Amino acid sequence: MTEIRTPRLLLRQWDDDDLVALSDIHADPRVMRWIGDGGVRDLEATAEDIERWEEEWDDEGFGIFAVELLGSGELAGAVGLYVPEDLPDLMPAVAICWRLGSQFWGQGYASEAAQATLEFALQDRGLDRVINIDRIGNTASANVVRKLGMVPEREVSHPVHGHALSVSSIDLSEYQG
Repeated sequence: MTEIRTPRLLLRQWDDDDLVALSDIHADPRVMRWIGDGGVRDLEATAEDIERWEEEWDDEGFGIFAVELLGSGELAGAVGLYVPEDLPDLMPAVAICWRLGSQFWGQGYASEAAQATLEFALQDRGLDRVINIDRIGNTASANVVRKLGMVPEREVSHPVHGHALSVSSIDLSEYQG
């Protein structure tokens, strides 16, 4: 399993000790407001998320990392790559995403983890293009997208939840590392 170290973070595979910490993050309405249907997730749903993310690693050779603070060993959240199969109009595609506990917001962790993940995608995994899909109005996430050098591509509606989504992208020729 791939591990990535940044100056402050360890991006790594999920372990059993992460379930409760991620479930606490998923129980925060401020975190989940912009994800899926906007509702919080319980322990069982969080376990299903982690299982699905681990399967994607097996199937695709990439997936969602656990984000750990190097200094404390605390789980800060999740960042990684996924195939957005629920949005068939965007396929084929690989998307980058992040979600951090609210106590970790505003400290540059999302940008640091996302930058390392983007580098992993384009340089290590040989992807030619990576997209990001965000709910319109999520300004904090839009700031991370901008810092990554991704450019707005189009807007779409979520086929199940109906909310407006912004799709941004970057390809290998645009990536500055």
